[in-house]
Amino acid sequence: MTDTPYTPPPVWKWEQDENTNRFSNINRPVSGATHEKERPVGKHPLQLYSLATPNGVKVTILLEELLALGIKEAEYDAYLVNIMEGDQFSSGFVEVNPNSKIPALMDHSTNPPTRVFESGAILLYLAEKFGAFLPTDASRGECLSWLFWQMGSAPYLGGGFGHFYAYAPERWEYPINRFTMEVKRQLDVLDQRLAQVPWLAGDEYTIADMAVWPWYGELVTGEIYNAQEFLDVQSYKNVLRWAADVNARPAVKRGQRVNRTWGPEELRLPERHDASDLDI
Repeated sequence: MTDTPYTPPPVWKWEQDENTNRFSNINRPVSGATHEKERPVGKHPLQLYSLATPNGVKVTILLEELLALGIKEAEYDAYLVNIMEGDQFSSGFVEVNPNSKIPALMDHSTNPPTRVFESGAILLYLAEKFGAFLPTDASRGECLSWLFWQMGSAPYLGGGFGHFYAYAPERWEYPINRFTMEVKRQLDVLDQRLAQVPWLAGDEYTIADMAVWPWYGELVTGEIYNAQEFLDVQSYKNVLRWAADVNARPAVKRGQRVNRTWGPEELRLPERHDASDLDI
């Protein structure tokens, strides 16, 4: 690591370095497709294009929870989008999400088909479509507030703390300290809320919990970043209790496996086209 201060140039230019780290090539400073590739379409009205990152897992958890309620119309095909290989920049995927980020959803039950991108938007769309996991009473405001809190806060956790603590080619004290302070503040916000109620919206398990858990729940359990000791997660007792309660749900365990290509073989399911795929 160099101690030489960085002086920004008058005009920033992108210098792609394939040797920086394994995540260096998943973003570009421009939008649009880099190559032609047809988007696959399966047999169900709902077509999900995703990867089992925290943002992707939010949606598969909701879909599996809907199916667990007996809502057959929530059946879906889930196709793998390998962001390490640039699948998110294919012409077919860009048609669904011009921002080239997973997850993205096509609903073919409407005419014309409806595209929905951004994980929070997909959760809200599906919850409203099927009338589940979104309160209709006064707690609806709490649910939506925590859903959008997660959407606004996760970049500090993923793009900030996660990048500099776990993925950057070198560790630098200033950005790690900066983002660690913010992540711990966010954990404290969650801990104080969950000291008052069992679920984020109140007494009901909702899409707010499904949105927050893959990031903050899996942070305290060590599924992402392996930073439990560094962040002293044991001090957030209420977050730990809540994380365990979410993790114990069968639909959550099923949703975690969809579009997963790493970890133990029995947890991997790169694509899902039928509920029975998860029984293998």
